[in-house]
Amino acid sequence: MIAILSDGHVLLEGAPGLAKTTAIKSLAAGIAAKFHRIQFTPDLLPADITGTDIYRVQDGNFSFQQGPIFNNLVLADEINRAPAKVQSALLEAMAERQVTVGGTTYALPQLFMVLATQNPIEQQGTYPLPEAQLDRFLLYLTIDYPDAKTEKQILQLNRRQAQTSNTTSHPQINAVASIQDIINARRQLWDIHLSPELETYITQLTLATRNPASISEKLAQWQRLGASPRATFALERCARANAWLNNREYVTPEDIHFIAHDVLRHRILLSFSAEAAGITTDNFIDELLACVAIP
Repeated sequence: MIAILSDGHVLLEGAPGLAKTTAIKSLAAGIAAKFHRIQFTPDLLPADITGTDIYRVQDGNFSFQQGPIFNNLVLADEINRAPAKVQSALLEAMAERQVTVGGTTYALPQLFMVLATQNPIEQQGTYPLPEAQLDRFLLYLTIDYPDAKTEKQILQLNRRQAQTSNTTSHPQINAVASIQDIINARRQLWDIHLSPELETYITQLTLATRNPASISEKLAQWQRLGASPRATFALERCARANAWLNNREYVTPEDIHFIAHDVLRHRILLSFSAEAAGITTDNFIDELLACVAIP
């Protein structure tokens, strides 16, 4: 929801069977918008995503046939299985909100969001996402296994669904919001008050990822590359969205902390020594939030 309100893309990473695809399809069903799922495979071609020019014998001309990217919500399932050319085509769509085919540029819908999934375990037949594309994702969410209580709730829910339906399909979800509702909500985000002190705090967090020696020698040893200015924009937008979802007219430090890991996780590169020691980017962000003073 934060990503939709902030007009950004989401990358979900988790082991198989954790309902990543189900969560995205359920979210899409709640919005009266066009949704399409693309199953990424190593033999996928850019035209399979963007579309292509088709020759029509009737009039002897070429006409553009839109691909699945021309939907409002696009599920890129197992995105890291696509080769470099496909990633390049997707990058233009995510970054510029447009597609170029045969020298002609086509604009994507006003509401356009890529929700991608990837499996962190199986590496055979996968292509690691380049840093440039990772940076285009507003949020990078990691999904872990549920605890015992949640696992029991999942079991009970699955049983009820099996008892009420003779198919394996998921229950019907009615749309509760339109595209215009989402656009109107996005405009309201800029009415949320962000104090100058918190604005400075956001910039200090981002700058500290690039020059960690100024606040912590430990962070300086862990860091190889800091976050780009896109991280600063993302922190502000997502903090505003979280405040809006909590019915507040102002941003708090807690809003920034709530989304800091998901915004920064994929934008920080650790040193080889830190990776060898088992340090993760989440450890880096924990230390970062502890070292930068809250105004």
